[in-house]
Amino acid sequence: MRRSGLVLCTLILGFFSASSFAEAPPGYTQTRHPIVLIHGMAMFDDLLGISGWYRIPRQLRAGGAQVFVLQVSALNSTELRGEQAARQIETILATTGAEKVNLIGHSHGSPTARYVAGVYPEYVASVSSAHGVNWGTPVADRLEQDFQHRNLRGTLNRWLLNIWGRLVNLLSGNPLPQDYAEEIHALTTAKALTFNQDFPAGVPQEYCGQGAAQDENGIHYFSWTGNRVLTNFFDMSDLPLLASASLIHEPNDGLVPVCSTVLGTVIRTDYRMNHLDAIDQLFGLHSSRDTDPTVVYRQHANRLQGLGL
Repeated sequence: MRRSGLVLCTLILGFFSASSFAEAPPGYTQTRHPIVLIHGMAMFDDLLGISGWYRIPRQLRAGGAQVFVLQVSALNSTELRGEQAARQIETILATTGAEKVNLIGHSHGSPTARYVAGVYPEYVASVSSAHGVNWGTPVADRLEQDFQHRNLRGTLNRWLLNIWGRLVNLLSGNPLPQDYAEEIHALTTAKALTFNQDFPAGVPQEYCGQGAAQDENGIHYFSWTGNRVLTNFFDMSDLPLLASASLIHEPNDGLVPVCSTVLGTVIRTDYRMNHLDAIDQLFGLHSSRDTDPTVVYRQHANRLQGLGL
């Protein structure tokens, strides 16, 4: 009986992520510069053999891309995460002989990538923001308010996420500094506005506007996002996102307003994806009525290839 249940679950997962098996043709995702993935809040590069980006790195590599997945602090400031990323990028450049890298940041990974591009522009050919928190999010505003007021919800959130940060350190094998308060503050609207003044490349001059496609250093900027929360009946991670989406009174992906994600050349803002679908979680479950998340990354790698990046 137990084995039958496991087989059934496997078949269900396989059915709802069937498009994952249509891999890119040889050379389709082969870019001039390596692709470097930077995760967001509470995420990881690899946990017990499972990638935080699930099928995305494998799918990119299958088409010829050279892909590196960074591990930065799951919970900490953008600046600290950016310096951690920069050290790893230096190693990538030294070991591969590459001149630059193409950064793709999800969620908090977007401002992290922008920090690297702003402080170390010589390392970066492009920055791509996937559901990036570029103008902050009301969810972080509420979490910080709860934390400062030391109410029950704030205490519980801090306790749970601090434990998760320690687990990420333990199970990923990367003992990095974790700080819940710094993480939440980094994603607030107020901090995002200050950060944008220091790192304005690709950022629209007004909320929901259009940012520049390139900066003065020739770095290309791109962004995309989804605007749905409930996308797959079998995906248990959709329900918590439904709760956080109630704090955002505009189109959003469950954690970040659509307008907050805009950066540089906007590819799409209406994918039928939520915040976790953007990194192919939970286990590749996604809407069957729109593009597979892995296809979005493969198409983007091909876009970079076409630009000589």
